[in-house]
Amino acid sequence: SQIPVRIGEVVLGKYVVERVIGNGSMGSLVAVRHQQLGELYAMKFLLPHLMLAEGGVERFMQEASTAVRLRSEHAVKVHDVGQLPNGAVYMLMEYVSGTDLQTWLTKRGPLPPRDAALYLMQACDAIGEAHALGIVHRDLKPANLLLATRANGTSCLKVLDFGISKNQRPDGYASSMTRTSAVMGSPHYMSPEQIRSAKYVGSSADIWSLGVVLHELLSGTTPFTGATLGELCEAILTQPPLPLPQ
Repeated sequence: SQIPVRIGEVVLGKYVVERVIGNGSMGSLVAVRHQQLGELYAMKFLLPHLMLAEGGVERFMQEASTAVRLRSEHAVKVHDVGQLPNGAVYMLMEYVSGTDLQTWLTKRGPLPPRDAALYLMQACDAIGEAHALGIVHRDLKPANLLLATRANGTSCLKVLDFGISKNQRPDGYASSMTRTSAVMGSPHYMSPEQIRSAKYVGSSADIWSLGVVLHELLSGTTPFTGATLGELCEAILTQPPLPLPQ
């Protein structure tokens, strides 16, 4: 298993592992409950092969130090980060239950314009704060936007996974802890500049991705398509976006 803890195990002397939530591109996620407080948290572990990769642990720690600075209601809160005795690197986050927008689109189809606009504005709240701190998300897509419910019953969008975010240098270029050759982001949502070079990507790439997300929320399809990765990249670089349905 790629998850370094067992169900029922007590981690850090106070968190009981309850269940596995899932696996992502950067790590595995489990639900843990504080023994004394009874509070539920999400604990994320860096995947083993990424720990061994150059800069893997550094990038994971950056995600935590990045996310902990975000105060927006629409960014997932990070409470703690560290390393277990078995060497596993962890991040302790607020537990958020809900449905990501990719699942919503698959099950229910496009959203009403009012809802799509509301959710995009909530995502912009978190991303705008991140950009003000010099943080670029780089992988905005419906699967990374979780629709949760507040205590009063209203909907609240949460932006997930700053796992491949980069802090921008003052000159506007992103400080690279990843190799330029590494494919970062999801192709359908990548901006032209991100396709040309994953190394030099600024906040405008996130704005482009949010535009693609809005198009998909309204129409059910992304504005650029291609039968192969090469065709998709060519369309993003050279073609006008598909029109929204009238």
